[in-house]
Amino acid sequence: MTRIDAKFADLRARGKKAFVSYVMAGDPDFDTSLEIVRGLPGAGVDIIELGLPFTDPMADGPTIQLAGQRALEGGMTLRRTLELATAFRREDNTTPIVLMGYYNPIYSMGVEKFLIAAKEAGIDGLIVVDLPPEEDTELCLPAQAAGLNFIRLATPTTDDARLPRVVQNTSGFVYYVSITGITGSAEADAGDVAPEVTRIREASGLPVIVGFGVNTPEKSRAIAEVADGVVVGSAIVSRIANGDSVQDVLSFVKSLSDGAHSA
Repeated sequence: MTRIDAKFADLRARGKKAFVSYVMAGDPDFDTSLEIVRGLPGAGVDIIELGLPFTDPMADGPTIQLAGQRALEGGMTLRRTLELATAFRREDNTTPIVLMGYYNPIYSMGVEKFLIAAKEAGIDGLIVVDLPPEEDTELCLPAQAAGLNFIRLATPTTDDARLPRVVQNTSGFVYYVSITGITGSAEADAGDVAPEVTRIREASGLPVIVGFGVNTPEKSRAIAEVADGVVVGSAIVSRIANGDSVQDVLSFVKSLSDGAHSA
């Protein structure tokens, strides 16, 4: 059982929904990013999605693209991202970390070398948005064999014919992208999300977490009411981009987590 599996078992036992926060590793700089990440569990975050900076983040909108650029300009790399996770693990050995990004940096390091390093750093799961199920032998299956959850995205365009293939080797949870488009481009609607969550949960047997288009405590609660949890990314990254203090960022995260946990 991974930390992700254990977290969902604990949440189910307590009748709670999951709150997942996304932040870009190294944004605005390594030390500030680490301080924010260390503060996330205390702000009510159940699972941390740690963005891996990449030069061509095709699924991300301007907010997260710019965060990645800031991180890269500050010298952030895949190795440095794993160093940040390692530093976090020195103080927190229970909060799950999902590394979210693109395949190129992992391929460049080498899959076997990456998986060893990721396990040593305390990474629990991977979301690699540009590896479709047809490429499962490339990273998904080796990751699962190494004890990491491989989390797949489902979208409003994932129809009943495609869904079984998408969830076939998925573990941990399924990330449902609530809108058609890039991050930060529209708002999620609970009425549209609810039947999709049910469909995906029935097909996968896994918790379904909804992300994209959640940016307020009220929206966080509304989406959590119809899903197993909610992810917020761009709204948090925007606060970091605006130069908010670490405490102000974490206070905002707490308001979002309170929304999800009140569902």
